[in-house]
Amino acid sequence: MKIVGISACPAGLAHTPMAAKALEKAGMALGHDIKMEQQGSMGQINAITEKEAKEADLVIIASDQKITGMERFAGKKVIRVDINICIKAPEAVIKKCVDAVSKE
Repeated sequence: MKIVGISACPAGLAHTPMAAKALEKAGMALGHDIKMEQQGSMGQINAITEKEAKEADLVIIASDQKITGMERFAGKKVIRVDINICIKAPEAVIKKCVDAVSKE
């Protein structure tokens, strides 16, 4: 499955990259093509392109912050998850999100 996502926390300095890396590593371990963008005080890192957004089967938002560029994901299944859970149990997050999309 092609998954894209965005992680963001208030400061964007610790939890943001930790969640992004954890989800990317877990997604790859589970056999998914995954790319995570980071948003925060440092701007956008590893930005998801319009093409990548269009090709995605699933969008994971690991944040309770306002995300910029959400229009890229119009018409896509977007699942919001708590950033802390993404850090603590990234494989469980990926599995649950993929299951939710697969059941539709």
